[in-house]
Amino acid sequence: MSSTVNAVVNLDLEGPVINRHVYGHFAEHLGRCIYGGFYVGEDSPIPNEGGIRLDVVEALKALDIPNLRWPGGCFADEYHWRDGIGPKEDRPVMVNTHWGGVEENNHFGTHEFMALCELLGAEPYISGNVGSGTVQEMSEWVEYLTRDGDSPAVRERKANGREEPWKVKFWGLGNETWGCGGNMSAEQYAMDARKYATYCRDYGDNKLYRIAAGASDFSYAWTETLMKQLSHLGCQRVERPLYQAVSVHYYTVAGTWEDKGAATEFTDDEYYTTMLKAARTDELLTGHANVMDLYDPTKEIGIVLDEWGTWWNVEPGTNPGFLYQQNTMRDALVASLHFDIFHRHADRLVMANIAQTVNVLQAMILTDPDSGALVLTPTYHVFRMNKGHQDAASLQVHVVGDAPAKEVGGAELSTVSVSASRKDGRLLVSLSNLDAGEAADVVIDLRGGSVTGLASEILTAGALQAHNTPEQPEAVAPRTHDGARIDGGKLHVHLPAHSFVTVAGDVA
Repeated sequence: MSSTVNAVVNLDLEGPVINRHVYGHFAEHLGRCIYGGFYVGEDSPIPNEGGIRLDVVEALKALDIPNLRWPGGCFADEYHWRDGIGPKEDRPVMVNTHWGGVEENNHFGTHEFMALCELLGAEPYISGNVGSGTVQEMSEWVEYLTRDGDSPAVRERKANGREEPWKVKFWGLGNETWGCGGNMSAEQYAMDARKYATYCRDYGDNKLYRIAAGASDFSYAWTETLMKQLSHLGCQRVERPLYQAVSVHYYTVAGTWEDKGAATEFTDDEYYTTMLKAARTDELLTGHANVMDLYDPTKEIGIVLDEWGTWWNVEPGTNPGFLYQQNTMRDALVASLHFDIFHRHADRLVMANIAQTVNVLQAMILTDPDSGALVLTPTYHVFRMNKGHQDAASLQVHVVGDAPAKEVGGAELSTVSVSASRKDGRLLVSLSNLDAGEAADVVIDLRGGSVTGLASEILTAGALQAHNTPEQPEAVAPRTHDGARIDGGKLHVHLPAHSFVTVAGDVA
């Protein structure tokens, strides 16, 4: 059996551009994300450049990775950047109190991070220390990285081997200041955000994009408190451009925070609960955007969802503070559903960062500490298949009539999700079938143009629990899909159960 979804896409009615930065990434000093993931050290037998693992770099470059957030996360608010510059042998050891209490030698610091971003071709997004740091410390970090000419911080940078300043646009004014970043009230943090934003200065043509640390989940009052610092209710312009965006964090957790559920062993009921939780990202972004619209109706201030993804119990036998989890077909569909939602919010959502890139939570890449093998996860493949949406004009998908849905815990979950975009004369349609056991067919009436030269890929597996390992690295991998065709100006796409499909073509 299969259900049919009918929809209309007007190829000549382009919507807001999908900011490439919604395909952003996050690398925290947590578990084996940095050490053993991105950074193996110059003496490692694994091919590296300055200690940076080159196979990880090449895999991420294939995604057109737009940005990388660092050094945290909770770690950012105990990180003092000067501990991570200068000769490695002189850098002090620190204790990572948030994640496992491990000792870190600070061999991966500011210069190493910037070298990583240059290898990736990605923009750096630095999360500053508001929780335990000072305004002066963060101000001098901005100066150290981005100022030309002469000053104490510039001389310090040059003494450490970097003559020219870097371009660093994105700066986070703290992280989760309602929790691990200081346990502040919204009002208390709003005052700090004003102060930090003031002293994080633009130098030369490096114009900062300051991101205020925003809410957890559906805490709309936090967002409103921050927006009140910038404008007045109903204003048509932002009066005080202290920061240019407000962040929010939202994780998909099927169980409770105490028992989140297993990454690879789950029932169909747990699967559907997961997808319902992921689908609430649309409600989350809509709610925060509605609050922002009251103070910023012209949408000058962006939303940054700089932590999102699945969070499961750690794999048995691993350090509970390292947050290492496997990644299944279920995780891939969480990612594909998120991207459809992101595309629909292109008018306000300017960045999103999956947590995290390597070896932590919903990772793109898993590295084996014993063999050194690199494994691409199902989530990685969703990012790669979807990269054509970056900086493309969104196209609205109008569903005609009823669409398949399931009742999950008293709520309704739509089981077919579709988004589309157009860039450089190329159409990209992404389609997810969230039904665990039933196929679906989607018929899209393409109006305002014709599409030729179809190319389609599919990501699916025999079971939702399927995942990749060093022994079976392609248990879940994309392949060419022969279930897409054009007939009479309509795009017909067959979606097997629990599958993600992309269809691309030339628009005339």
